Amino acid sequence: MERNTRQRDAILDVISAAGRPLSTQEILVAGKVAVPSLSIATVYRTLKDLVTEGYVLPVKLPSEPDRYEMAKLDDHYHFKCSTCSKVFDIHDRIKKNNLHVPRNFVIEKYDLILYGQCSDCVPKH
Repeated sequence: MERNTRQRDAILDVISAAGRPLSTQEILVAGKVAVPSLSIATVYRTLKDLVTEGYVLPVKLPSEPDRYEMAKLDDHYHFKCSTCSKVFDIHDRIKKNNLHVPRNFVIEKYDLILYGQCSDCVPKH
């Protein structure tokens, strides 16, 4: 059941405006700007509903809590900053035929996560 509430709208607005996957804590902090009474329980409950309804997708990184981004994005990959822990979308395309796999192996799908430092965290010289 879709519930239109200020909290739900604020959470959707935060995720949509971010342009990158957000943690539940990032969603909470940004959502409180529009709805100061927003709680972490409401964020979790709303995210669960938004994922079920197909508006939002979880971004899964190994051994980490999910982050969330808008559904319906083009195929893309993710970059995680090793300094600030933010995750960013990378929209450059990698074609299956450019990936080297053993002879007679067939790639059906793949997931790519890049790790390094984002432009804000790279030391400036």
